[in-house]
Amino acid sequence: MSAKIPVGILGATGIVGQRFVQMLEHHPWFEVAWLAASDRSEGRSYEEAARWKLPTEIPTDVARMQVSSARPDGAPRLIFAALDASIAAELEPRFAEAGCAVVSNSSALRMHPDVPLVIPEVNADHIQLIDNQTWRKKSGGFVVTNPNCSAIGLVMALAPLEHKFGLETVMAVTMQAISGAGYPGVASLDILGNVIPYIPKEEEKMEEETRKLLGHRNGNGIRPATFGMSAQCNRVAVEDGHTESVSIKLKSRATAEQIIAAWQEFRSEPQQLKLPNAPPQPVRYLSAPDRPQPRLDADSGAGMTACVGRLRPCGVLDWKFTALSHNTIRGAAGAAVLNAELLKVRGYLS
Repeated sequence: MSAKIPVGILGATGIVGQRFVQMLEHHPWFEVAWLAASDRSEGRSYEEAARWKLPTEIPTDVARMQVSSARPDGAPRLIFAALDASIAAELEPRFAEAGCAVVSNSSALRMHPDVPLVIPEVNADHIQLIDNQTWRKKSGGFVVTNPNCSAIGLVMALAPLEHKFGLETVMAVTMQAISGAGYPGVASLDILGNVIPYIPKEEEKMEEETRKLLGHRNGNGIRPATFGMSAQCNRVAVEDGHTESVSIKLKSRATAEQIIAAWQEFRSEPQQLKLPNAPPQPVRYLSAPDRPQPRLDADSGAGMTACVGRLRPCGVLDWKFTALSHNTIRGAAGAAVLNAELLKVRGYLS
C-alpha cells in the first residue's frame, strides 16, 4: 500500500484501547491518527491521560497525541471502539450516522439483527449484513462487532466441530481473567485467593452470541444455530487468558483422532488471504495432559490462536475438553483489528 489508512480509537485510555494502540503500532495497513476518551481526558496528551498498563512502551508518536472529545467531527473514517456498553449504545450509532466505519468491541449492538457479529475464520459471510444498515444507506457508515471475550475462544473451538460433525448440546464453564474487567477492575481483596462465580450478563452473552456466530445468514438477518447451550462464568485471579471447561454432544459420531484433526486442520479465509493479524493456525491442540494454561499458552499465535487440550470422553454428553484464548487480544482488540482487515480486503473501507 502506498499510504496507510488513518484510524481512530474511541475509549483509547482503557485496557482494550491500550491494546489497540499496541497492536496498531507497526500495522502494515492502518495507523493511529485520532484518539478519544472521556471528558476528563480531553485536551491532554495520551501519555498523560492513559494509565499505561501494558509491558511495552507507549509508541512515541501516540504518546504525544492530544486526546479529543468523543464526537465524530474531525474523526477519521475507520474507528475502533473500546467503550462500555452503555456509552457505546449512544456513541457508536452517532459515528456510523456521520459516515464512519465503526469496528466495535462493545456488546451494545452485537445482537442487533442487521449488525454483523464476526469472527473472520468462522462466519466471514455475515459481514454482508452491513449492506442492510440504515447508516450504510444514508451516509456510508456502518457498525461491525466482535464477540464477547469468553464467547470468541469457545466458538473458535466449536466451529470446526460444528462444520464437520454438527453440535447438539454445548456446556461451558469459564475461568475468566481479571483483565476482562478492565482497569481498575476487580478489587484485589475480592479476587486474590478467591473465585467470583458471577460476571454480570456474561452467561447470557455467551449463550446468545455463540448461537448467532454459528448461525447462518438468512436474507437480511441471521438464523441462530439451534443446539442447546449452557454457560457458567467465573472470575479468577489470572491476569490474561480465559480458560473454559467444555462438554459437547455431537450430531454425528466422531473419534478423538477425528476431532483433533478437525481442530488442527482448521483454516479459513483470513489464513488464505494472509491477513496481517490472522494466525497461521487459528486453533491449536496441545497433547500434554495439563495444557492449555494461561501463563504458558495465552500468547500462542501472538495472542490470536485459541488453544484446546484435554480431549476425553464425557460421562454425560459425548466429549469434554479445555479451551483457552487471550481475552484482550483475540477476545477484544485483536479480534476487532482482524475484522477491520477483512473489511479492507472486502472493499468496505475504500
